[in-house]
Amino acid sequence: MRIFKFGGASVKDANGVKNVANVLRKTGYDDILIVISAMGKMTNAFEKITNAYFNKSKELPSLIDWVKAYHYDIITNLFKEKTHSIVNEVEVLFAGLDSFITHNKSADYNYVYDQIVPIAELISTKIVGFYLNDVGIVNSWIDVREYIKTNSDYRDAKVDWELTEQNIKTKLLSKKLYITQGFLAGETGGSNSTLGREGSDYSAGIFAYCLNAKSLTIWKDVEGVLNADPRYFKETQLLQQISYTEAIELAFYGASVIHPKTLQPLQKKEIPLYVKSFVNPEDGGTTVSRGAHLLPETPCFIVKKGQILLSISSIDFSFIVERNISEIFELLHQHKMKVNLIQNSAISFSVCMDDKYNNFDELLNKLRNKFNINFDKNTSLYTIRHFDENAIKKIEKNNKILLKQMSKETVQIVIQ
Repeated sequence: MRIFKFGGASVKDANGVKNVANVLRKTGYDDILIVISAMGKMTNAFEKITNAYFNKSKELPSLIDWVKAYHYDIITNLFKEKTHSIVNEVEVLFAGLDSFITHNKSADYNYVYDQIVPIAELISTKIVGFYLNDVGIVNSWIDVREYIKTNSDYRDAKVDWELTEQNIKTKLLSKKLYITQGFLAGETGGSNSTLGREGSDYSAGIFAYCLNAKSLTIWKDVEGVLNADPRYFKETQLLQQISYTEAIELAFYGASVIHPKTLQPLQKKEIPLYVKSFVNPEDGGTTVSRGAHLLPETPCFIVKKGQILLSISSIDFSFIVERNISEIFELLHQHKMKVNLIQNSAISFSVCMDDKYNNFDELLNKLRNKFNINFDKNTSLYTIRHFDENAIKKIEKNNKILLKQMSKETVQIVIQ
């Protein structure tokens, strides 16, 4: 079986959904499982609904009305019949959202997030599945929550691999076309869970692993894996091939094309990954496989915006030793900080990190009890793999350098 994954940009409107059918006609669609993300920016929209719910915002009804209108507009442009059964299917999902908001008693933000936000994936897959059936591409819609099972670490759930593999191997038949959701999973207690932001790639990797898939193809709005993000760099190059190891390095440092967790299950079974353009599906794109050399050999740039550079030193000017570092990392872990760079000297320890759960102020109060603290917010972390002098100059030019760290293959630069 081949695994396809279509992201939000590929199904952001009616034309995008129609193009999914076009891609399938060109690639063939026997024996394929398709993982589909929320449409367009709907994950962001449902996150706003979650925030409005907790903040008792008067905007909550209008935010819900907006996402309803967005999806119903796509339905209107895809289906000729106003009474098409897809309308009832989507209405049931929105009714579930309304019911949860009305009756929920939990004050746990992460739990509530996982019950609200992935509704967007359920809606998008229903719409795509019904449309494909209407145009003669017969498929079976499946609920991923019945297949991928996790613990209850909401918003970053850990997969129960044994149960998940058993579910997938016993419930899915070959020679069929399946449509299912990314990002979403089923907590073993019965609630929704999610695999982390941008986790649809990981969902596809899980299915590929459990099915011993022939390949996994991620369909993007770019031609493949590029050596730099075109949002920040005017000139980019397509990487025609890279190894699993190189892809994991790029993902670890924050390259947005491939989710960091996706590659590990693929590498274990040496399942090739293709990253291709849904606009030009017959183009070569990028191949990720075992032992593939970087082609072409060129510097690769990764940018992480909105970082916090935190510098910690001892109050009495004593050395920062293993005991101190262990204590610091325990606090970073407790407050769910994502550390992207580490540097230490005799009396100081610096980290560049993401605060995606907004826990930094609480962390700061804990650290100040024992250490001197300095920090810079809204910094940018640039990572260059296979750097040369020209690549470094490109980043450092006209920027204030806060920290720089270099190894044989990689240089990282924090700028203000």
